[in-house]
Amino acid sequence: MSADRHNQDDPNLDDDNREDHFITEDDIQVEFAEDGDEPMEDDDDQVGDLPQIGGGSSTAADTDDIEIQDNSVQHFESHKTSVFAVSCHPTHPLAASGGEDDLGYIWDITDGEIIVKLTGHTDSVTAVAWSHDGEIIATGGMDGKVRIWRRVAKEKGKDDYRTWEFLTELQGPDEVMFLRWHPKGYVLLAGSNDSTLWLWQLPSGKTMQVFAGHVGPINCGEFTPDGKHIISADAENTLIFWDPRSDTPIFKLTSSDARFNLDGITSLGVNPSSTLAIVGGAAGGIRVISLSKGEVVQSLGGHTEGESIESVVFVDLTGTGTESRGVVVTGATDGKACIWDLSTMRLRSTLQHEDAVTRLLTHPPPQSHLLVSASADRTLKTWDARTGKLLREHTGHRGPVLDASLGLNGSVIVSAGDDGICAVFTTESTDDDYLVT
Repeated sequence: MSADRHNQDDPNLDDDNREDHFITEDDIQVEFAEDGDEPMEDDDDQVGDLPQIGGGSSTAADTDDIEIQDNSVQHFESHKTSVFAVSCHPTHPLAASGGEDDLGYIWDITDGEIIVKLTGHTDSVTAVAWSHDGEIIATGGMDGKVRIWRRVAKEKGKDDYRTWEFLTELQGPDEVMFLRWHPKGYVLLAGSNDSTLWLWQLPSGKTMQVFAGHVGPINCGEFTPDGKHIISADAENTLIFWDPRSDTPIFKLTSSDARFNLDGITSLGVNPSSTLAIVGGAAGGIRVISLSKGEVVQSLGGHTEGESIESVVFVDLTGTGTESRGVVVTGATDGKACIWDLSTMRLRSTLQHEDAVTRLLTHPPPQSHLLVSASADRTLKTWDARTGKLLREHTGHRGPVLDASLGLNGSVIVSAGDDGICAVFTTESTDDDYLVT
């Protein structure tokens, strides 16, 4: 399906030159008007150079009598109830979190200070996401609302990330399953429980596309890293590959293809060169999909049958930021994180937690060989993906860790727990903190 035809069919996207990229440079360089809603918070303190994280941590309310060693450096406890989502700002010492209390927060990871309370939801906030440059924050909830805030600069050119204002509320989804920003522009993708997929342009809030074609809740979706396509997958085992300029799929895979029967899709990842997708299923199966051919090219079977694949990430073992070979990690409810070499389709190593793996993260270069796993066993662990060696265990939660995010160029991990806290852990290498195996 050609780009030209997509442009003719879709009036929502401006692409006079009919380039292969659906976001042009003009689209990316958006300047916000300074008028509009009043800032929600006004603090004269400015975040300057990135500070050293430290200062200890507070203690969350006990949920049982088990004594747990806490090696975090900071806690954020304002949610009180389960925290479902957390995301670190791309450049500044800030995190955003969302929880069962129907609230989101932007807060300072150095001292736990609330920067702004993100209100307006009437049910649990299950997704938070920063735009590529950290100028806009989106929250999504079980109420179907997607609410948008933007940074307000007090003075033109001033590096001030402590003042934010509400921008708009986006309507459409029944219940927000995930949020993803375009890697280069102010375009937001959301999957819904009612099987629809939504695409909006910000800051206008204009609906660019509503994709129909799924038959169940859309559990996961991603922009390809090159920004040219979207891939989405649902609980009824349908995967669709889209051109954002068209509501007609490029290709669709369903369980009618026996090779693709996963009893529902629960997770996916796309490789840096945007040529392969790895899809995990509710029954423990993993499929490697060629995005150029639109077909299954391999099945991987290292997880326990019947245990859901919860997270998929690609790892750069070279630390150069280039994809020299395909290595992917899959985490599942069986407590395993499996590291796969896609050049041979073989299992390199298996990492183990005592309960479900809920989230996998990879560090940015030059330490992109480092892998973080979060688990329902109340811990996070840092591993060397080259060897499978456990480097550090991060403890302090008194309930399952539901989400995690890397911040300050990978120097901290911020976790979200079912115990109602977010915890901040440092990732610097020290002789005392790293395990000897």
